[in-house]
Amino acid sequence: MARQSLRDDIISAGLRVMLVKGYSAASVRDIVAEAGAPQGSFTNHFPTKEAFSIAVLDAYFDHVKTLVAQAFESGTLSPRARLIRYLDIITDILEQDGLRRGCLIGDFSAEATQLNEAVRLRLERIFVEWRDQFAACIAEGQSLGEIETTFDPADLADFLLSSWEGAILRMKVERRRDALERFKKIAFATVFKEVN
Repeated sequence: MARQSLRDDIISAGLRVMLVKGYSAASVRDIVAEAGAPQGSFTNHFPTKEAFSIAVLDAYFDHVKTLVAQAFESGTLSPRARLIRYLDIITDILEQDGLRRGCLIGDFSAEATQLNEAVRLRLERIFVEWRDQFAACIAEGQSLGEIETTFDPADLADFLLSSWEGAILRMKVERRRDALERFKKIAFATVFKEVN
């Protein structure tokens, strides 16, 4: 009987460990212990920590895309309301985690890009794909006259994601949701205000 692959278990464990410890502090020993797997299983599936980190990022981003779809694929909400809904979903998830964990994409951006070029390049591609999802929603809102057309949808999406990631970092420092709520209040009263 063939042995079951532990690859997905190790990725899931790595995600949990890296959300708490970060890129540099997460050791292979920590990750396989969390997965309940022998250390050799790690090297059987991942030739380097870099390759493993990219697999973890991809798994995390798949989850993020599911959350975007959950917020954006509502036929009953306006594009502007869908943007707010996404931020509310993320705020609730962060609160359920005790406001201690942030976004792995933002965490890796702050830490790993100085250490690993392959991870930096993967993050760059993730941000482009993530931005494009938001830009499509913003463009729809602009075409409906709901969001100002002063700025290009991709630029607005970049602004939204970059500012939101900054608010998440501040939330982690303060262990309160104030930075998240402040961002939403100001962004949707100014940049994404309702067009009259």
